[in-house]
Formats: sequence, C-alpha cells, structure tokens
Amino acid sequence: MPSDISVNANAVEIVQRMMDRAEELVCQVIKQENGSVILDAGVNVAGSPELGRLIAEACMGGLAAIRNVTMHIEDMTLPGVVVSTKHPVISTLGSQYAGWQLKLDDFFAMASGPARALYAHEKVFKKINYADHSHSGVLVLETRTIPSEGITSHIATLCQIDPSELYIIVVPTASIAGSIQISARIVEVGIHKMWKLKFDVTKVRSANGTAPVAPVAKNDMKAMGRTNDCILYGGRAYYFIRPDETDNLASFVQQLPSIASEQYGLPFYDLFKSFKYDFYKVDPLLFSPAEVTLNDILTREIYRAGSLNPDVLRKSLGI
Repeated sequence: MPSDISVNANAVEIVQRMMDRAEELVCQVIKQENGSVILDAGVNVAGSPELGRLIAEACMGGLAAIRNVTMHIEDMTLPGVVVSTKHPVISTLGSQYAGWQLKLDDFFAMASGPARALYAHEKVFKKINYADHSHSGVLVLETRTIPSEGITSHIATLCQIDPSELYIIVVPTASIAGSIQISARIVEVGIHKMWKLKFDVTKVRSANGTAPVAPVAKNDMKAMGRTNDCILYGGRAYYFIRPDETDNLASFVQQLPSIASEQYGLPFYDLFKSFKYDFYKVDPLLFSPAEVTLNDILTREIYRAGSLNPDVLRKSLGI
C-alpha cells in the first residue's frame, strides 16, 4: 500500500470545513479543555444529509467521492448514496471499517475512521501493510454518549498524538447523518468480506457502490436494523480487480453477496431479535452488498452475483 497517503491529514481538512459550516450543517462543535474537538452530529442536534455525506468522506480518509442522490427500487423512491474510490483498500479497511472496539471504564463504542491507522493494532493493518503517521487524528464513534475529556485523552495516547490534535465525530445510528454514513459503507462491506474470505484485497484497484438511505428510526436498535438492510437488501457494489492466474472470479463472486449467508432473508432487526440481541450469533459473512459485480481489468470479463430484495427492504423500512 502507498505509504505517502495520510488518511488523517485528508480527514482533518474535511472536519475543519465542517466546523466552519457547523450552523449550516446543523451540528455542534465542542472544544474540551485538553484541546480535543468533539463534533456532535446527532446527539443534541438534528444533523443534516450534507453532514452525513461529509462524515462519510472523512471516515474514508478523503479518498472517496460520495454523493447524496435519489434512488428508485421498484415502486420505492428513496434517498441514497453513491460512493466511488480509487483507493479502495486504504479508504475502507485502512480507515472506514469499524474495527476498533473502544473501551474505557463504562464507555464503549465501535470506532471507525482514519485514527484507526494511527493506533494500527488491528490485524487487518498488517495484512494491507498500511499505517498513518500523521500528527493529527480523526475518529468516528457510533454512539449517543459524548466522550469525556478522560476518554479523548486516552484515545490520543493510544494514537500517539497530542489530545489537541484529536477530532472525534459522534454520530448516533438513529440520526440523519448516521443513516447516510452507514449506507456509505457499501463498498467497505464487500471488501471486508473479501478479506474475511482470505482474498488478497490489494488486487482490488478501484470500486464504487450505491445504497439507499434508511429513514431515521425511533431508536438506535431499530436503526441498526434498517441501516444494515439498506446494504444487505438494497446495496450494489462494483469492484475492478487485477487477478492472478490462481483466481477464479466466476466462483468467488458467488460467495460475496449477502444472499450467500444462510441467515439471509429476514430484516436484520428481526434476525437480531431472534438471537436475543446476541450480536455474536449473527453470521459475520451476512454483512455484504445485496449485489456484487467483479470486473477483471485484464480480460474485461464481468462477473455478477446476488440481486436486490425489494420485499425485505420494504418490510424493514415500513413502506
């Protein structure tokens, strides 16, 4: 992976622009005594679609173009996102993937975003051979708890930066910005599944994807179901791959869409409820786009598997 790319330096520029537009974007900037900056994107404020789009771009280390669009799936007209990146592995596994379980005292949150590449303790960083050495960091927390100064100082220490150089975006699942930034993970979930299936993801040279955006649910648990379903049953991802002679993309693509999981078919909230809300009973390979296309850039062959499932999506979104 290129070592001259800093996902954090890119993301800090995006966050600073967000701070300058805080009133317009309907977010709140909180500056702590240790110098850390908290951007509240949905706890005590309403947030906005543009805020969600910018959070998604920051979460991908500034290495993706993301647009808010309108989508049509059968008789449903829905807001949606389009994601495009020429740095698919760094922007997703090296930044956007929510792979850091952040725990301190009573505080817990799944952390995603560029500062993961400063901490770089997850196994995936060794696999993709990437780490960032920026003096500033940006982390996205999907939570309703504004982290204390003690927590931000702890995060800064783990990332080996000064607390005054840390920017934390707090975005609850059940929020406008939350719905958008989760749907914008459409490319990431496919690449993460490739990695789980032990495919050499560095062969993915560029990618794009589309997914509908869930209406804001009444609570974060319901929102987790809706937002996941927008990807599992409404998302499409397209990957440009440079394979080698050992790769059988025609066979491999069949393993990638969500329908390849035995747990496919129920709205995610109903599935989660059936497991008594035990996340570890959910098949990790379920989390993938509804439809996946692989384009062999050497032979120009195209391989596709999966399809959208409007019926389950309609049930999940209450349409």
